[in-house]
Amino acid sequence: MVLPYRDVIDNISPYVPGKPISDVQRELGLTNVIKLASNENPFGCSPKVKQAISESLSEINLYPDGNATLLRESLAKHHGLKPEQFIFGAGSNEIISFIAQLFLNPGDESICPHPSFVWYDTAVRAVGATPVIVPLKDFTIDLDAIKSALTEKTKIIWICNPNNPTGTIITGRQQEDFLNSVPSDVVVVLDEAYYEYAKGEYFPESVLLLDKYPNIIVLRTFSKAYGLASLRVGYGMASAEIVSYLNRLRPPFNVNTIAQKAAVAALEDQSFISRVVSENKKGLLSLYDAFEKLGLKYVKSYTNFIWVELPYRSGEAFQKLLKKGVIIRPFMDNWVRITVGTEEENRILVKALEEIL
Repeated sequence: MVLPYRDVIDNISPYVPGKPISDVQRELGLTNVIKLASNENPFGCSPKVKQAISESLSEINLYPDGNATLLRESLAKHHGLKPEQFIFGAGSNEIISFIAQLFLNPGDESICPHPSFVWYDTAVRAVGATPVIVPLKDFTIDLDAIKSALTEKTKIIWICNPNNPTGTIITGRQQEDFLNSVPSDVVVVLDEAYYEYAKGEYFPESVLLLDKYPNIIVLRTFSKAYGLASLRVGYGMASAEIVSYLNRLRPPFNVNTIAQKAAVAALEDQSFISRVVSENKKGLLSLYDAFEKLGLKYVKSYTNFIWVELPYRSGEAFQKLLKKGVIIRPFMDNWVRITVGTEEENRILVKALEEIL
């Protein structure tokens, strides 16, 4: 029997998540395993989140609020936007798929930096459009090369800022100069999953540009600094018009009740986020120092992960560290991505690196 699979599926590979701790323990017979592969927050979530989850358990038998009203209102207040400017997804990657479905027809082009978040490429291919791959320059998204890659077929440009997996940023000045040069009928997606770690003097405040550039969509998530990765809550901010069209594609009840209430509670505890960011900066500095002592090349990061070059092919390095009970993320050539952990996890990582080097 031959089933009618769409032709575009032949060019799509399944997303491969970071290897779970339980798999490593079972496969290698290890007791102590740490995961530094998926950029999760090693400090957990706010105590307010745990309280909100406990209180929401009595509503498990009811469908979620399909409008995410309380979360929508909380975010609108937090960002100074209108409630109708928010779209919600089971993680921001779901919203990426909505965006591709909304703006791309078969034969259209969409510009994807490389290496960057792999889901852009998948979302583009899934709708039959063509990803135009633009390599990074000095580990950073090359805005000039993206401008040169623009054609009449270009419909979406994906800008991961800070970029995953290299941890580098486009500054506010660079971003606005770029937006001024992009045709107004080309959608620019500003994926800011690691905003809380990166915000500061040089990082763009893209939300403030929504009125000036109606062709931009800003993505954020509760999976990283807020520590809600397992609950899957992402959100996008755009014009009310774009959001109204995205909502035509959004499945009903795609963000569950527990996730919505946890996100509201997380947003209310900004002191927790400040502590997370502060501890992460300490971890970054300690790992920089360790990598320099080990003679390893790395890229300074605006996130909670570091792009590191090891003297092995990335897959080999992954396996060597796996046997030491340390899960990292292999990427390309000799480059790997390592999440910043707790002080103890970072110590274990450095010891494992010393042993395999």
